[in-house]
Amino acid sequence: MAANSLLDRIVGLAMLILASTVFLYYTTWTLLMPFVDSGHPIQTLFPPRVWAIRIPVILLLLGGAVVGSFLSVVMIRSNRKKALKAKQKAQAQKAQ
Repeated sequence: MAANSLLDRIVGLAMLILASTVFLYYTTWTLLMPFVDSGHPIQTLFPPRVWAIRIPVILLLLGGAVVGSFLSVVMIRSNRKKALKAKQKAQAQKAQ
């Protein structure tokens, strides 16, 4: 049990570090880099600014598609179960 707790903490710490790194990189890219000269060597560490908008939009669209697909599958399965129960109930009443 203690090993699971330690593993959970390590995974959580890794996720926190990754999220913080991505946040700092994106914030630097979008808020600070426009004020740095275009010829400065640090500009090579960042993609063109147009991707600062494209990447989040693409991620939001993909995330929305995944959530919508998941909800659709859950609703379809739920309706199939309800239809099967109703059919079984109707057959049971018919047999009586």
